[in-house]
Amino acid sequence: MSKPIESYALIGDGETAALVARDGSIDWLCWPNFDDDACLCALLGNEEDGRWSITPRGPVLDTTRRYRGDTMILETMMKTADGAVRVTDFMPIRKTVSALVRIVEGLAGTVTLDFDLSPRFDYGALAPWWEAREGGAVAVAGRHRLTLQASIPVGVDDGGVKAGFTLQEGGRQTFVLCRTDAWEADAPHLDVEASLDATQAHWERWISGFDATRTRWPAAVKRSLLTLKALTHARSGGLVAAPTTSLPEVPAGAMNWDYRYSWLRDSTFTLGAFINAGFETEATAWRDWLLRAIAGNPDALRIMYRVDGSRHLSEWTVDALPGYREARPVRVGNAASTQKQLDIYGEVIDTLALARRAGIASTDHQCSVERRLAEHLAEVWRDRGAGIWESRGDPKRYTYSKAMCWVGFDRVLRHGDLTEALRASLTACRDEARAEICGEGWNAGLGTFTQSYGSHELDASLLLLPLVGFLKADEPRMAATIERIREDLDQDGLIRRIRTKGDGSDEGAFLPCSLWMADCLRLQGRQELAEAYLERVLGVANDVGLLSEEYDVPGRCLAGNFPQALTHLGVVNTALGLCGSVVDRGGG
Repeated sequence: MSKPIESYALIGDGETAALVARDGSIDWLCWPNFDDDACLCALLGNEEDGRWSITPRGPVLDTTRRYRGDTMILETMMKTADGAVRVTDFMPIRKTVSALVRIVEGLAGTVTLDFDLSPRFDYGALAPWWEAREGGAVAVAGRHRLTLQASIPVGVDDGGVKAGFTLQEGGRQTFVLCRTDAWEADAPHLDVEASLDATQAHWERWISGFDATRTRWPAAVKRSLLTLKALTHARSGGLVAAPTTSLPEVPAGAMNWDYRYSWLRDSTFTLGAFINAGFETEATAWRDWLLRAIAGNPDALRIMYRVDGSRHLSEWTVDALPGYREARPVRVGNAASTQKQLDIYGEVIDTLALARRAGIASTDHQCSVERRLAEHLAEVWRDRGAGIWESRGDPKRYTYSKAMCWVGFDRVLRHGDLTEALRASLTACRDEARAEICGEGWNAGLGTFTQSYGSHELDASLLLLPLVGFLKADEPRMAATIERIREDLDQDGLIRRIRTKGDGSDEGAFLPCSLWMADCLRLQGRQELAEAYLERVLGVANDVGLLSEEYDVPGRCLAGNFPQALTHLGVVNTALGLCGSVVDRGGG
């Protein structure tokens, strides 16, 4: 049976990440990069699909865990009837070799533990061939070579490595698993203590760039920032939406998507969070990643890219994996990457405009991209699209998408170097878009903006309209829409994307929408209520401060891919915004 999503913690090396469960099992790892095939897949199946477990042999009476200070080094304390142990898990920041390090220490009494390392490459399909070596073991599988460095004797058994060992108080054992290419030599010996010290220093040095006095929620903001940094590819600057695929939005349902990619829709939130928190280097790296991904052909924009900036994300299913708690299919790739989503053009232009307002020097490439995107947007903005939620149904004229088209025109007109003819054309498009949205997107009978032109459906994406400067939050139509969303889409203090169906097919409350609500209420001057929404979101984080995309209110559990960058971006921006410490996204 799959473990609850909230039972997992994240560790990472700047190019990939692993999920560690409370019971001492690493159940998810894609190697060598975030979006490569998984070799530890128990998250989407069971222990036979790949895991690395170090756990007491007897019943565990109590488990507590934490990150070591402001780092991504995880410490898990497990207590049995005979004693207690601590497992420290981390991934050294990658230089040439990617490694997982596990340190097991005896804290009290005497505890016997079992060690089981059973990777399965190609999403659980391929057991490697192992060979015992002095001080560990070596495995090969396709293009992969694994080198295990162990301080205890281990045995090769049935496609894995197993061992048992006993720790007394003060005892200590260490394990290192390195991944290299199969045709290379075994990975070199890693100095565990030096690596631990260097990893701790790296994270502490990085987060010291954040001034914790700028918010009343410093711990939550710092943990979100550390998580976002761990989801950022150190060399490319790209940010993955989540390190996982196919964690369901509907219990045992089919809304299971691959989130191990970089969404352009998140671009302004990403840039804003890093700028707001004082990390200009990361903000600039994201801007540069964005420009490289777009390259010299802005009219061929994709809505998402691989973390290295490449474009091909063909979707297929892993039929051999049973899925998280029987939620099928397990998907790899994302067919939505080729959808027509008109809001993307406005998001990218808005991101580049925000970078300029924040003092990041623009480049010739940036200016060209902005101008050519605006020219293309002028040709397509009246079209139908798939919308912010990437509907796989018939295209519609979504109100939020049209508002982002307006944003694209507005930002270029404010900052772009345009010919008089182009300026006149884009001004006409901007004015036409605004008039159309206020006419077709507004339902006078319901007294609210609606999801798409002519519909009666509410949609929490409408909360973004005041955040991007389309209408002020206290403008009567916008205020009415915000209040209607609070009345109809609030579920126990959290905001859903759309109304419930009540037929058992409902997804969880969407945590970023709850934070957008807080932002809108702040702009209306309703500070106390805004803070309540933020604190409600923080209240559903797991014991180490991580959040997924959604929260299943009836089931009282996290749902969707985990940890979710968009949620943690929202935490940073909302917590800083409530204390007056943000760059205005909708400003001039």
